[in-house]
Amino acid sequence: MKQCLLCEQQLASNPTWQSLIAIEKTTLICESCSKTFERVDIKEEGDIIDHVTSIYTYNESMREYLHQYKFLQDVALAGIFANELRSELKRKDAIIVPIPMHPAKKIERTFAHIDELLKAAKIPFEDLLEKTNTEVMGEKTKEERLAMRPLFTIKPESIIRKTTYILVDDIFTTGTTLRHAASALKEAGAERVKAVTLIRAER
Repeated sequence: MKQCLLCEQQLASNPTWQSLIAIEKTTLICESCSKTFERVDIKEEGDIIDHVTSIYTYNESMREYLHQYKFLQDVALAGIFANELRSELKRKDAIIVPIPMHPAKKIERTFAHIDELLKAAKIPFEDLLEKTNTEVMGEKTKEERLAMRPLFTIKPESIIRKTTYILVDDIFTTGTTLRHAASALKEAGAERVKAVTLIRAER
């Protein structure tokens, strides 16, 4: 019997016709844990980023999830929100681009957490961006963020088409990271750049 990836409680396992033909949504956590995550469904228009959608709010359960997933390297947790990300991204006709980690951070964390979220959701994506530094946006003042040099460059030999791109990140806090990524894509020729984040944290 499967166990919840968060609390290790056994998950109910009643075979259904959907599971037999592999169209049933994957369930990796129990109903009790699932209820602790609060949906927010924020959608807003922007300037550099044409449109931003966030799915969940940042609460204590989400803080614990991010800590276990990103900092304790529990890559199995990548699939917990696969259904929600798939529902949000599958209906969009655009090229999906994950926000990348700096190579040094990737070595430290052992995996690219946004890439793994998309793989778990079975969403095709293109790695078009490179991060230029390891600075943390949440530790900077507004003035420091505005004065920063570009955070991203386009990967060598990448071709940016005049079409719509969707940036995917785990959390939207100040929006600085997404704006820098959107600027890099637009300067290289992208027509529109939208964003989808799993979480929205209000500051």
